[in-house]
Amino acid sequence: MSKIIPYDRNKPYNNLPLLSPPDEKVITIEVLQALNNSNKALAELKGLAGKLPNQSMLVNTITLREAKASTEIENIFTTDDELYKSLMIGEYYLQGNAKEVLFYRQALWTGFTEIKNSGTFNTDLIVKIYQEIKQVSDGIRPPQTETVIKKSGSGLLGGSVTYTPPRGINIIEEKLGNLFDYLNDDIKYNYDPLIKLAVSHYQFEAIHPFRDGNGRTGRILSILLMIQKKLLELPILYLSAYIIREKDDYYELLNSVTSRRSWTHWIIYMLKAIEETAIYTISKIEEIDRLFNNTLGLIGKKFPHIRKETIEKIFEQPYISPKKLVDLIMSKVKVKNREISDIQVMDNFSFITVPFDKAEKIMISFKEKGQKSLISHAKKTRGK
Repeated sequence: MSKIIPYDRNKPYNNLPLLSPPDEKVITIEVLQALNNSNKALAELKGLAGKLPNQSMLVNTITLREAKASTEIENIFTTDDELYKSLMIGEYYLQGNAKEVLFYRQALWTGFTEIKNSGTFNTDLIVKIYQEIKQVSDGIRPPQTETVIKKSGSGLLGGSVTYTPPRGINIIEEKLGNLFDYLNDDIKYNYDPLIKLAVSHYQFEAIHPFRDGNGRTGRILSILLMIQKKLLELPILYLSAYIIREKDDYYELLNSVTSRRSWTHWIIYMLKAIEETAIYTISKIEEIDRLFNNTLGLIGKKFPHIRKETIEKIFEQPYISPKKLVDLIMSKVKVKNREISDIQVMDNFSFITVPFDKAEKIMISFKEKGQKSLISHAKKTRGK
């Protein structure tokens, strides 16, 4: 445990104490009560999400919502309409704030894949996430950047320095190494994962290892911790919307840990955020599932030839082109894109041209599914 040394907000906080904090500041009756509530809500969320037949409908919706909210904390705003439309076009055509949001989403999935494969937190992981968010190639900030945190706004105190993070690559790497040990080593640091989430969130923000994008990187880190500790199977719980709603408390409590090592109220704040967000996400899962089943039943009666996969794809991506729907169908029946020679769109229907043998595959697949074939018997009319 590091000795607590008072800090000057105008000087680099190179004496930022290493983890873990003193137990008496972390394990209190109030914290344990909040911990019980948040773990209960999180377990219910995990169980309910596991029952969804197609979790991608939920994951795509929730991750985009998180990407939008997380970038809003950094004063980057966009609309749902702009975001969903942006998903239909290539990365090089993205413009404005929608691009920032989708880069965050991309970074989240990069981190998810990495933590599922390696199972550990390290500097390479967070640098990769940061580089995806900011679309840059640099890493840990060098001393010459002289990064400081300033109070936002235009009032009397607007623009004044509120915190100066540690400075110097060796110092930053030492702090990060301690942080990753705290997260990865559950024997040496035997704390509930949600306690670790709250403590590590503060510590990462205090280290502030990058010249920009630290808030977004830190929020992804919290999501990935729940995956690493198997509290969730998929990244479906995000705290950004809660932080936006309780933004003043968020920054005040962060500062109270720095200035007074007041961990208890900060940890309770984060546990409350987890509990309320889990409850909200549970309600969203129920709404999505109910809407999907109602839609599936309605379309099944009126348009029985439309496949379930098509409806699922629309729920995953509210804005979707006919070509993307065709690509989906082709993937289900094992027809490669290079075997499609033409795609036409007429009156909201997609028509594709494929070799006759592939057309027969598609027809057989539709019949096996009990669907009416959408492909004409051109082979009969044009000869074998």
